Amino acid sequence: MRTHIVWDWNGTLLHDMAAVVAASNAAFATVGVAPITVQQYRELYCFPIPKFYESLLGRTPSASEWLMLDGAFQERYQELSDACGLTEGAAELLTRWRAAGRSQSLLSMHEHHRLVPQVRARGIEEHFVRVDGRVGESYGTGKTDYLRQHLEALGADPAHTVVIGDAADDAVAAKNAGARAVLYTGGSHTREKLEPLGVPVVDSLAEAVELAERIVA
Repeated sequence: MRTHIVWDWNGTLLHDMAAVVAASNAAFATVGVAPITVQQYRELYCFPIPKFYESLLGRTPSASEWLMLDGAFQERYQELSDACGLTEGAAELLTRWRAAGRSQSLLSMHEHHRLVPQVRARGIEEHFVRVDGRVGESYGTGKTDYLRQHLEALGADPAHTVVIGDAADDAVAAKNAGARAVLYTGGSHTREKLEPLGVPVVDSLAEAVELAERIVA
């Protein structure tokens, strides 16, 4: 069987870290936390997301605070994300993978009803056999269940699947679902935070695709 790639969206295919951090700072302001820089975000960000907020607040956010934080983030991110482009080389990589007769899909924890128009607007929807985003409220529960459901809906063999993402949660989800992962350093985490996860870490999406072809062979 040929390798199937499951792509992450935010911080991976979509070059949106500036928008993510600006939206995060808008969320922080609702609970009195000072803004942080992109580099600070990449050094501090962790999963599950409430733990990230806890590191900044000094305590676990309450359920009502979580809803307020998430709402503020989503509102500001929606305002900023339309101006974000694809990561360098992403469109060409998607085109070549599909042209070679290989399959790929997209799975994101971004809200599904917001994700699909973003993908469509960038002219790449046709490259994916399936696009799935988060449905319902987010409490930072992670990507594992979503990945399992995504692969089941595709009828894809996890043993021949590689998740390409930018976050620790991508690696955790892949491991739990029986798939492999390659992590890209241009998104939410620094290389120093990704390397201890025990999966390949690369500095470009081209390297990620090259590895995806090899590691499940």
